[in-house]
Amino acid sequence: MRLLMIGDIVGRPGRLAVKANLSGLKREFNLDLVIANGENAAGGNGITREVAQELFLSGVDVLTMGNHVWNKKEALDYIDHEERIVRPANYPPGAPGLGFNVYKTFRKVKVAVINLAGRVFLEALDCPFRKADELVARVKEQAKVIVVDFHAEATSEKVAMGWYLAGRVSAVCGTHTHVQTADERILPGGTAYITDLGMTGPWNSVIGAKKEIVIDRFITQLPLRIEAATGLFQFNGVVIDIDEETGEAAAIQRIQNYE
Repeated sequence: MRLLMIGDIVGRPGRLAVKANLSGLKREFNLDLVIANGENAAGGNGITREVAQELFLSGVDVLTMGNHVWNKKEALDYIDHEERIVRPANYPPGAPGLGFNVYKTFRKVKVAVINLAGRVFLEALDCPFRKADELVARVKEQAKVIVVDFHAEATSEKVAMGWYLAGRVSAVCGTHTHVQTADERILPGGTAYITDLGMTGPWNSVIGAKKEIVIDRFITQLPLRIEAATGLFQFNGVVIDIDEETGEAAAIQRIQNYE
């Protein structure tokens, strides 16, 4: 089987990039499943029902999230009723929504999608490594194909997670930093890995935000309100080939489109 994982979608430019690129990529690569990180899809900060539905209509099958999952108040209720969205599983017990779920492709192949958040330079959540152990053991009887979106800041934490899960899951793909890394590889045991998928959003920006505002924040050290940039967009992600019988990945290919 073949799936596409799309890097953090930022604001309207990111949603337009998905709409402009996804149908063509589905035809080109004969994709079975599309997973996208949507934690910044609504105005560059959070998710709403309307924005999620727009992305589903554009061809996204599953949305993963991250540390901005609760930034839109309506997400607290909406996410509890939308099984196509998974938020970081290592939030404390009682958090709304699902931390993982098992999906079926149109060819009836089961794919488990797990979302985890890192702790270095981010909130002090439950240990993502121990949570990964728990969830992989839980889903491996349900699905051979297991995909992990690890939403983390530190590259070292992401690389460590890749090695920690090598041979136990089909893919570990990092999100959050919005800059695509060039270290895609197949780890021992058939685990596809990349430190960061990159960003799908405004190209002339600072990781999706208006560059003038971000520069002023660095210079003045004032808490200026960040706004999503507009204009030209980029589309970043990876296409992964996975043996649906064994769950082992055979290939990973970076996607970088600019318009």
